[in-house]
Amino acid sequence: MAWRGVHITQAARLSLADGQIVVSREDGDVRLPIEDVAWMVIDTPQVSLSTALLSACMDAGMVIITTDRTHTPSGIILPFHRHHRQADIAAMQVGISAPLKKRIWQMIVVAKIANQAAALELIGQDATALRAMIHLVGSGDPENVEARAARDYWPRLFNAFIRDDANDKRNALLNYGYAVVRSAVARALVAAGLLPTFGVKHASVTNAFNLADDIVEPFRPFIDCAVWTLTDRGRTGQGATTVDERRTLVSLLTEETRLAGETVTLLLATERVAGSLVRAMELASVPLLLLPKLER
Repeated sequence: MAWRGVHITQAARLSLADGQIVVSREDGDVRLPIEDVAWMVIDTPQVSLSTALLSACMDAGMVIITTDRTHTPSGIILPFHRHHRQADIAAMQVGISAPLKKRIWQMIVVAKIANQAAALELIGQDATALRAMIHLVGSGDPENVEARAARDYWPRLFNAFIRDDANDKRNALLNYGYAVVRSAVARALVAAGLLPTFGVKHASVTNAFNLADDIVEPFRPFIDCAVWTLTDRGRTGQGATTVDERRTLVSLLTEETRLAGETVTLLLATERVAGSLVRAMELASVPLLLLPKLER
């Protein structure tokens, strides 16, 4: 089972040999069993990749993330049509009822706000208001409690912070971490036979990953906590992201969470969440959906 990630930040040639990823650099080669790697982030333009390796990565179910010149994740290479019930599950997915979609979204929002509250408590902030909002989330979140929670959450997490400020380093780090986890979620959805395009809440006609954007929501506070630590308790908003900071965010998929009373990595959590979503959709039973829990 794939369990590790690869973060490429220096000039290299990537190729395939004997079922292994070969990373060739001036100082020598590094080999990694392809079946061990779940995700790869190519965080430099100075990398060449053989088509044989690319094909093998897709056969292995790996997700590959590319970045632009500012080191912002800009693309995903994802395997498709690998599940033995692909057509059956896809047909079921696109045919689920609107009420079921709304109840699933309600559960996702509740889990997200609960994890945001736990994140605040972990850093010593009061989360009473957020905890109270959990009980206000209705089916489909018609009152947009998710947005109300965000307005209470961000000022408590980060000092003098505007979420859409492109010049704030904290936003750059958040977006990097979110992109990595979103990619892992997309990988898990595809492996479970689901189509990432068709979401339960997100429904943009230009977004190929609407369902991934739904499911990633409860995972976001895990990234938020990491960025809070990386930016001097949320106070540093200046400067460019560093390789070490980005590497920390990439490695978060190996960190632990609680899922259905069990301790698992975030990577394994994405896979189990995707599988539980299939079961919840097939049986029209929202309680079957498993979502990660950030513990205080």
